[in-house]
Amino acid sequence: MIVIKFGGHAMTDEHGGFAKAIAEAISSGVTPVIVHGGGPQIGEALKSAGIESSFVGGFRVTTSETFAVVERVLVGEVGPSVAQSLKEHSVNAVAISGRTSGTLVATALTTLVDGTPADLGLVGVVTSVNPKEIKELVSTGSVPVISPIATSEDGTHGFNVNADLAAAAIAGALDAQWLIIMTDVEGIYRNWPDKSSLIESISAEELDSIKGSFAEGMAPKVQACLAAIEAGAKAVRIIDGTNPSALKDALLGVGGTLVVA
Repeated sequence: MIVIKFGGHAMTDEHGGFAKAIAEAISSGVTPVIVHGGGPQIGEALKSAGIESSFVGGFRVTTSETFAVVERVLVGEVGPSVAQSLKEHSVNAVAISGRTSGTLVATALTTLVDGTPADLGLVGVVTSVNPKEIKELVSTGSVPVISPIATSEDGTHGFNVNADLAAAAIAGALDAQWLIIMTDVEGIYRNWPDKSSLIESISAEELDSIKGSFAEGMAPKVQACLAAIEAGAKAVRIIDGTNPSALKDALLGVGGTLVVA
């Protein structure tokens, strides 16, 4: 089983190239589980609603008002759109919410990747994954398309979970062979935005030792790699999802940044 995180500006091709790559992967025997993001779409929706977006350490600060928009966009719009695109390529995709399906349970995230305390509002860190619905869908030949919204441990409210970290938790719970994170950069850079600093392969141990040096959007991706391997995933590959051939290459074990246990 391979968990694929689809998000960022990788999602701006109307999902056509992505859907085709997934269809081809399935035909070659791959069992995919998809976790989607939707940052650009959320940003547009918040702008339209007159709500200012604020980021701290790569995480979107999420007030109750912001959360309502995030959940509506991810669960009501982006997930179904990705699933529909896959269906148009003969993939039996089913969009589900990590919250209402009971798949993702979280508590408030109170520290950044480098350990700095932060008040991020309704941003969650996954505390447990119930893979029951995912496994049931997979057993019927369906491809789950999961929105990274979690329920609180007492079930009273929801949390906005960074999609990279949600995918990491799910990959660990499924004991996935790989976690592939599709984003809008080629991989992890030691010195972003210096393109020559791309890391091709690194151990989780070494990455953990330098994780505090990464800034903004790169930080959650680094944390996701470490979290996935700690939770049981065998390896993580971060690739440029805006490159149509990148996913196909990644499924063959090539490209981007590979993080291994």
